[in-house]
Amino acid sequence: MIESPSALERIAVVIEDDPDVRELLESLLREAGFTVRVAANGFDGLGIIAQVEPMITTLDVTMPGMDGFETLRRIRAISSTRIIMISARSDETDVVLGLTAGADDYISKPFRTREVRARIESVLRRAAETSAGPVAVTPDTSSAVMRLAAPPEEWIEYGLLRLNPHDRLAQVGGIALALTRSEFELLAALFRARGRVCTKRELVMLLRTDTVMTSNIVLASDKRSMEVHIANLRRKMTHLPGSGAGPHSGAEMNGIETVRGIGYRLSASLGF
Repeated sequence: MIESPSALERIAVVIEDDPDVRELLESLLREAGFTVRVAANGFDGLGIIAQVEPMITTLDVTMPGMDGFETLRRIRAISSTRIIMISARSDETDVVLGLTAGADDYISKPFRTREVRARIESVLRRAAETSAGPVAVTPDTSSAVMRLAAPPEEWIEYGLLRLNPHDRLAQVGGIALALTRSEFELLAALFRARGRVCTKRELVMLLRTDTVMTSNIVLASDKRSMEVHIANLRRKMTHLPGSGAGPHSGAEMNGIETVRGIGYRLSASLGF
């Protein structure tokens, strides 16, 4: 039976087989105001998540019995908890696999507690903004927090691209895109730029809207995570049904261009 936490209770789950790291994460989350449940393996972690409604879950990748990627897939089948994967495996392939499978963030070991705390708050802030619906915000070029606001059920268009910010829906050429939260945020930012270049720093800060880390700090792991989200977004825009033929076929349907050494922009192939 699922336990019903009080409205003010913030529950976190730590799934980690290393007792020292598990204790550190538990302490960090308690200091941040969470009620923390811990598990040493994926099976026990799944059992806990099935009983409670955690706001945030940290998930180790290398665990005995069932690794973090399989655990992640099973968690996603039963829960919408925000998931941060924490692992000594920092290869791009592992980061891509984790984010594609549904993780909200991926942190490499060894990590700094300040970084983990900042990323937790960032993930939860994005979740709160999503559930609260759109809020009209004047663009802040210093932190590149670019938002779109629109009344319910209103679509806004630019070339072949259509967005519904309220319901967080996107279409290219009338075909729906199945996007994660981060992918939609990036696409919305590029949409707002209307063909102008968004720098990598701007897009990193868009995804990491925390207040713990200053706007001048952009880590290599931040850029890598953002680039993985961009790669996933490109893949989804390229492999749309019917993209193999017609006036917007193949690479032309990949609507995001790289501006070497600067960042990204929407392609003119989308009809801008």
